[in-house]
Amino acid sequence: MPAASSQMREDLNAQSIDAIRSVVNISLLSEFPLLLSGQVKLHVPVYTVWGACEDVRILEKFRQGTFAIDNLHVLDEATTRCIELGGVKLRLLGLGGALVPHKMFDNGDGHATIAGGQGTMWTTALQIGELVDTAQRVYDNTETRVLVTHACPGREGIIAQLALVLKADITISAGLHFRYATSYNEFSVQGDYEGFRRKIIAGKQGFDRVWESVRPQVEAVMDDHQKVLMDKALSVIERVPPVPSPSANEEPAWKNCWNWNLCDAAYGSLVLDIKEGRISADLKSQGFNFAYRRSATTAQTPSQPNATLPPSNISQAPTTVPTPVSVVAVVAVQSPPPPASATIDKGSPTAKINGTNPNATAEKAEREKAKKKEKKERKERERAEKDKEKKDDKDKKDEKESGTPQSTTTPVLPESGSGVTVSSDAGPKSPVTETGSSGVRTPKTGKPPRHPWTIFMRMPNGFNTTDAEVKLFFGEVGSKIMKIHWPAANPNFAHRAKIAYVDFEDEESMRTGLEKHAEKLNDIVPQVMQATDKETREGAGRGTMRGRGRGGGSYAARGFAAAGLTRGGLKGGNGGSPGDAVTATQAPAPTPAPAPAPSAAET
Repeated sequence: MPAASSQMREDLNAQSIDAIRSVVNISLLSEFPLLLSGQVKLHVPVYTVWGACEDVRILEKFRQGTFAIDNLHVLDEATTRCIELGGVKLRLLGLGGALVPHKMFDNGDGHATIAGGQGTMWTTALQIGELVDTAQRVYDNTETRVLVTHACPGREGIIAQLALVLKADITISAGLHFRYATSYNEFSVQGDYEGFRRKIIAGKQGFDRVWESVRPQVEAVMDDHQKVLMDKALSVIERVPPVPSPSANEEPAWKNCWNWNLCDAAYGSLVLDIKEGRISADLKSQGFNFAYRRSATTAQTPSQPNATLPPSNISQAPTTVPTPVSVVAVVAVQSPPPPASATIDKGSPTAKINGTNPNATAEKAEREKAKKKEKKERKERERAEKDKEKKDDKDKKDEKESGTPQSTTTPVLPESGSGVTVSSDAGPKSPVTETGSSGVRTPKTGKPPRHPWTIFMRMPNGFNTTDAEVKLFFGEVGSKIMKIHWPAANPNFAHRAKIAYVDFEDEESMRTGLEKHAEKLNDIVPQVMQATDKETREGAGRGTMRGRGRGGGSYAARGFAAAGLTRGGLKGGNGGSPGDAVTATQAPAPTPAPAPAPSAAET
């Protein structure tokens, strides 16, 4: 319990060693003398275990009764307390000191089962055995057992084994100077039951290695009482949860034992509220201070992927080859600046945040800023060149895969700033780059390619036939038919003809089927032709510019004639015009449209 203030510690650090020795006394290091003399009192009962950095001689005086402080109860392997409140009987069991496997058979400067020396304390195997003996002597099934330890059962398999042997319902342990406290059970943090067993087995194996190396020396110096305690400690080490089977259930503590790992007292606390038999928990932590990340002077490490460009590059005009880094730079410029409270004034003293000094980080950033800037600019230039090469290679690859021949003429582009707008009837194009490529690409529909050797058949509406009859219709090549597809009729167009797509194995069999098929199929003469793509049909049979409607002309032509804007005015019947009549008579005779190819949905 340090009593020296932060300012006093800073002042002492600025002085010489001799000056510090003349000023410092026990009152600046601890409040223990004040508690011992009664000047400072504990107003509520305090139950505690010792930690890893304690004076073993002071603890032995508490165990011997030489020292005593009102309301202070030190839990150890030989003493236990029972608190009854809120309808619950809490049995407090404690084990202090750090768990160091290679020191578990060394008492150091301690006597009996307690161990420590040179300002540190640790747990021994005899302490574990005596704690088991104490817990067994006071066992009561109606009590709720709380195990208080310095070592965490979540990290140390031996402490987890001790909790199993003591049948602890709750464990409370110290954290490694954490800023947050944790609450968990094994089921919530382990991937499976076997993971819980592996942690305990690993702790057992570490103890066994030390025990086998020192066993002869330890057994030679132990008395009968110590042998009993050692046997109880070994029973803890051998306590491994059984593998679930029809004859053995899983360990109840796997889901029922709850663990709290506390942060330092200066950063948080755990309050257990016991009322009507229910134990509720209120866990508070000061937590981390992340405000330092908003500091404008915080240096960015080279490993950060979203590092922005220097300000000089941000103001430059955008190039024709955009890079991901330039996009990030724009986002960084548009983000709002940090508030004034987040900035750090180099001229004023700045408090350390989470143990770090932002000024030191800022000075280091200034030293490396020039070097990083030059390195970053060079990388950006190299990245832009690589992206440009990759894009050119990708353009060539896409044109090769799509089968679209490259244009032999280079489009003429307007000069920058000329204000000329270039339009094209070819549809939207990709942005033009420095390479001069037009950027036109064949759109990818994602549909599978149609079968190339397909015959299209059209039959009257309502006509019924089977695949076998169609194969007989094609005679000798009927056996080479791979598939016959009958598209489902659209209920909105029930009057349309019945159609079928017949796929052949190869081009020769399809040609033979076109030339040598039978004349009739069940007393009807079907229309038989090779299926073609939609683009071919539109180019061959839909380019005559023939209008719809009774007048034979287009809607626009009839509208102009009705308004008197064409030669001859509005004459003739049925709303037709002389212009329409001329168009109708001069148009070439319609040719039958090629057979449509099956779509992806039909196939």
